Formats: sequence, C-alpha cells, structure tokens
Amino acid sequence: MKKVLLVTASLIALGATAPAVAADLAARPYTKAPPMVAAVYDWTGFYIGANGGWGSSRNSWDSVAPNVLVGPEGSHDATGGTVGGQIGYRWQAGTWVFGVEAQGNWADFSGSNVSQVFPGFRNHTTVDAFGLFTGQVGYAVNNVLLYVKGGAAVTSNSYRINTLAGVPAFTTGDDTRWGGTVGVGLEYAFAPNWSVGVEYNHLFMQDRTYTFTAIGGGALSGERIGQDVDLVTARLNYKFGGPAVSRY
Repeated sequence: MKKVLLVTASLIALGATAPAVAADLAARPYTKAPPMVAAVYDWTGFYIGANGGWGSSRNSWDSVAPNVLVGPEGSHDATGGTVGGQIGYRWQAGTWVFGVEAQGNWADFSGSNVSQVFPGFRNHTTVDAFGLFTGQVGYAVNNVLLYVKGGAAVTSNSYRINTLAGVPAFTTGDDTRWGGTVGVGLEYAFAPNWSVGVEYNHLFMQDRTYTFTAIGGGALSGERIGQDVDLVTARLNYKFGGPAVSRY
C-alpha cells in the first residue's frame, strides 16, 4: 500500500513540473531569407578598342582665281571602308556616364565628278585617314549605354584634277584639315570587361582654298573645296578595372 502511494505521488509531482520545463525551452529563432543580389554594371574606367565600318565624304568644288573661269564645278561623294582604334576614359555617376575619347582611323574614301566649269577634266578626292577627339555624355541602363558625343575632327586628304581619260593633270599633294564632329552611339557590355557597340558621326570640315600645281610644273589652278563626312562604325572595347558591382 505504501509503494502504491509513493508511485502515485511521484507521478503527480512529475506532471506538475513538466509544463515548467517546456516553458523554459527557448523558442526557435526566425531567420529571414537573404535578399536577392542584383548585379549592376559599372562603366567607370579606362578602355581601349577597335572599330571598323563605312564612310562617305561629300566634297563640293568651286573654281577660283587664278583660274580665268570661276564658279561651281559640282560635288561628289568619296566613299569607302575604314578601320581604326579608340582609347578613352569614362566615369559613372548614378545612371549618367561621362567620358573623353581619342579615335584614329585609316580610310579609303574616294570619288570624283566631271567639272561643270572645265568639262574636259574630272575632280577627284581621296580621304586616307581621320581622327576624332571628343567628349561624351551617356545614360546607362545597367549594361546598356546610350550616349552622344562631340568635339574636334581632323581629316587627311589629297585632291587631283585628272583628264577624262584618267591622266593626272593637277594636284595639291597631301592636305590636313580640321573641323568639328557630333555623333551618337549605343554600347552593350556582354562581359565584365568587354562591350560591343555601333556609332554614327558627322564631321563638319572647314572650307579650304587650294592652289593646284600642274603635273610637270608650270600652270596653276585655284579651287575652294567644302567637305562633310558621315561615318558608321561597329566597335569592340575592353575596359580596364574590376567587374560589375553588386547591390541589394
């Protein structure tokens, strides 16, 4: 009988203490899932690249003194391919991107027209190189950059007056002229340090007056030549510096 009472008392005591032990257990902490990380491309840094494409130079000729006959001689487009390279630096502030760039290209633009003042001759223009020195302002949507640019331009040219049979009659030799340029471009970064793009530029070159010398010496010819150039190029750039940055 005593054993039964002892066992009963022990069970009652154990039942009374069980809720207290459960209450003393710490609640399992709640862990919030980590937020997703979005990679954001950073356009800041030095870059170097190559470009290639097509160009067209519009050249308007006017006969001037010492020619006896003066007046407009007509225009022609000197067209062809181009290849070259560029180097620059960009820095990004929020979604705005600012930059400076120098570009140099070889070119093979050539064209001619029959003179409207001297119909026995053909005026010929060749553009064999050009350079651009520009500033840029762009708007970035992550790894896509749309930008405008503007600055100075320089072209390397040669001018000839040939007979209709193609025999050179007068020449100026090589000539370098300066002007301005405006353009627009779209660039896509497909890797942390690599991007491809397409760009259009228009060059406003100053009118120049030239004295042509006859092949073999002797006679002279005067010509005032105006020039504009349109360029469309594809570009590949490598940017120095770290990969894209990340933010929450």
